[in-house]
Amino acid sequence: MKTDDLISLLATGIEPVDRRQFARRLSLAMLVAIVGACLLTVVLFGVRADIVEVAATPLFWAKLALPAALMVAALLVFIRLARPGLEVGIRWGGIGVPVLGVWAATLLVLSAVPEDQQVSLMFGRTWRTCAFNIVLLSIPGFFALLREMRELAPTRLRLAGGVTGLLASSTATLAYCLHCPEMEVPFWGVWYVLGMAIPTLMGAVLGPRWLRW
Repeated sequence: MKTDDLISLLATGIEPVDRRQFARRLSLAMLVAIVGACLLTVVLFGVRADIVEVAATPLFWAKLALPAALMVAALLVFIRLARPGLEVGIRWGGIGVPVLGVWAATLLVLSAVPEDQQVSLMFGRTWRTCAFNIVLLSIPGFFALLREMRELAPTRLRLAGGVTGLLASSTATLAYCLHCPEMEVPFWGVWYVLGMAIPTLMGAVLGPRWLRW
């Protein structure tokens, strides 16, 4: 067979790649994460009764800022890690900055109050259940996003799994804010971060096994 004939044979039936397929599938996975976390929040915990009043305060939006910033940052890193050969680069900073920011604010708040009040600010009323609740709300998004990542071509499996866990848990934390009564920065800096860290670590541990080609 001549070279030209072989090329023609191999090229027969080739269709262009749909460049929007990745965006559609990732959007669907994110929709599962967001809707799943919101539905679980409403069904299992309920929306706080004063949500309308508290939503009018700057502190409530500051509370949302931590998981929202981490969700956006994790999404950008997720997109890079899903494709081989793409560097994450400065996008890692988008994950570190919100966490360092809330920890810095935590230290600032604690330094401004007497020692006997510091413990109550850090533990609040719901420290025993907060991190567990966030992990629970992360489940729909974790599996939907992990499945999407597996269908792509990640090469750094541990990092890809960890970022998948962070994306799911930050989305879940955003939904959990509809219920959570805690309004102190030190509480968020400890228990919100812990709640998001657990699925992140789980993803990093499971990534090499579940995301293997």
